[in-house]
Amino acid sequence: MTRTQQVVGLAGWLLLCYAAAGVGAVASVHADVFYKSLTLPSWAPPASVFGPVWTVLYGAMGVAAWLVWQNGGWAKHQGVLTLFLAQLAVNTLWSWLFFHWQRGDWAFADIVALWLLIIATLIGFWRVRRSAGLLMLPYLAWVSFASVLNLAAWKLNPLVLG
Repeated sequence: MTRTQQVVGLAGWLLLCYAAAGVGAVASVHADVFYKSLTLPSWAPPASVFGPVWTVLYGAMGVAAWLVWQNGGWAKHQGVLTLFLAQLAVNTLWSWLFFHWQRGDWAFADIVALWLLIIATLIGFWRVRRSAGLLMLPYLAWVSFASVLNLAAWKLNPLVLG
């Protein structure tokens, strides 16, 4: 693979991840106000934390996917890269379920599925390139935390979150 192909590939994977973030952001336009209106556990972070954390995580995810893609391309790693795309789609759906449609129950089911897809993707990435798997660990940790927060918010706000 030429240097130009590598740079274009990296840009493509990052663009894909940040495009998914953008689609989720459309659903989250009023997330700050909605989040602040919820009854939340004392350990819930302020709304201002989520944007910076997700910005870093989407970048790490893009680099991880690129590292796998760089090691043989789509043809060699179609399975695990398809898992990556699936988890990215499920990730994007969560914002719509929780913030736009205000369905804490469906969002929780989605985030559990997301967590499982992240585990599968992380294992697959790790097998191809350890550094790609390592880059997915903070994402797994954050989604683990977000899963518990989603469940707590849903249980504390049953009339608002379905």
